[in-house]
Amino acid sequence: MLTTSSFFLLSRRSWSAMACALVLACFASAASSAEEAPDVFVQRITNETLNTIKADKALRSGDIQKVMQLVDSQLMQHVNFRRMTALATGPAWRSATPEQQKRLQDEFKTLLVRTYAGALSQITDQVVVVKPLRRGQDDKNLVVNTEVRGKGDPIQLDYRLEKTAGQGAGWMIFDLNVLGVWLVENYRNQFTKEINAGGIDALIASLSARNKTNAKPA
Repeated sequence: MLTTSSFFLLSRRSWSAMACALVLACFASAASSAEEAPDVFVQRITNETLNTIKADKALRSGDIQKVMQLVDSQLMQHVNFRRMTALATGPAWRSATPEQQKRLQDEFKTLLVRTYAGALSQITDQVVVVKPLRRGQDDKNLVVNTEVRGKGDPIQLDYRLEKTAGQGAGWMIFDLNVLGVWLVENYRNQFTKEINAGGIDALIASLSARNKTNAKPA
């Protein structure tokens, strides 16, 4: 397990992989089929996203406002961010008020976007290769394994998906694994320490303070 400090010192190639993961769904077609296979879903939206990022200088420069706009307008339709935040928060999520849950979700989203936006400039010639899907997986907790290939060694990048029903049915992403580190598990360890020390409000305050610091010009 990586410590908090070592996690934020991952190589640029690792940040690039994580950045791809966090924004890969931004440009996916809104007409996604509920019957689309999960590996096909990941391959399609990854290809579409990589092509768009490579062609957009503002995205590759880490333009925070543009990245945030894309996340708000398109990413959330392909990521179950509420479930991601709940899993990262742990048992304390269930006892949090709706207002606390919303604030926590908003601060967590801002943290992730600001943390990884700068890595978009590292995306150049990368391609994503989706590995054969393991059979017999649960549609509520299904893993698609991929590799990001470019210069240097391939980077392990896996997606945890759930299949939703009803209107807008299809696959939703709720966790990411880069080089053996699951995003939710890593943040859960950090969040638990904050919650144990001061409760859910202390965690929200900590994330808010970190986001304000990250927003200051270097």
